[in-house]
Amino acid sequence: MKIAVDAMGGDFAPEAIVEGVILAAAELPEHITIVLIGKQSALQPLMQKHSAEAVANIELVNAEDIIEMSEHPTKALSQKPNSSIGVGFKLLKDGQVNAFCSAGNTGAMHVGALFSIKAIEGILRPCIAGFVPQLTGGHAVMLDIGANADCKPEMLAQFGVVGSIYAQYIFGIDQPRVALMNIGSEEQKGSLVAQAAHQLLKENRRINFVGNIEGGDFFEGKADVIITDGFTGNTMFKLGESFYKVASQRGLSDEFLDKTNYESVGGSPILGVNGNVIIAHGISSPLAIKNMIGLAIRQVESNAYTKIAQALS
Repeated sequence: MKIAVDAMGGDFAPEAIVEGVILAAAELPEHITIVLIGKQSALQPLMQKHSAEAVANIELVNAEDIIEMSEHPTKALSQKPNSSIGVGFKLLKDGQVNAFCSAGNTGAMHVGALFSIKAIEGILRPCIAGFVPQLTGGHAVMLDIGANADCKPEMLAQFGVVGSIYAQYIFGIDQPRVALMNIGSEEQKGSLVAQAAHQLLKENRRINFVGNIEGGDFFEGKADVIITDGFTGNTMFKLGESFYKVASQRGLSDEFLDKTNYESVGGSPILGVNGNVIIAHGISSPLAIKNMIGLAIRQVESNAYTKIAQALS
């Protein structure tokens, strides 16, 4: 298994990325290799600094260009094919790596996935999934958390199918409970889009739809899959992540609040594409990068994207 990592993406790249890769490599079995993509002139000194240049399960692949956070995704990808993101997607498309991870430009990662490995046939819109810790233990999969700010009811209904399959194979849940985020538990509540999506989810026999949940249920363990549009999902997800920061600032230590720290999972997968693509926070630390690689490995092992493709064929 080969996991490709963009060494040049993120606010603290390449230092934090290289450190995270070295942390992960130290714990990986022999059959897993990390492919680190970026400027050799920047990566070699960092590898030497950490005495990691001889680590057998880290490969370096040169990419001279960098797509900056502020660049237009489509334009940057077409103008910089030799960027670390461009090279990463070429390796993924050619089957030379099993997953591609980056803390770089989220838009470029999303567009790159659509241009290279492409959306699974039948997918209306690929989405980004987040992991919400639950007070009852484990995590709920929330989608979308930012790829599609505006969603039609049919898209939300499809997120329910995609999220259910993903939760089944990543978390080993037999019949994941799927819930729609809304402003009330009654099925007639919410916007016209939410009401229409509720009916579509309710009528879908392929999923275990348990109805609406509200913001107050976010951490309560009432669902394994939480469905919402990317605008609402991104807002809620980032609010949830802020709890750890607030607790830390006030000198509070709590086992559950620690799980809301973005570092604990390390990344979010793009679901609905023909491959494994993981996006991390731009502010990712070495620990976050290490955990992102762990998520990528679990996703490769689960073969979730092929299960989603099979379900929609």
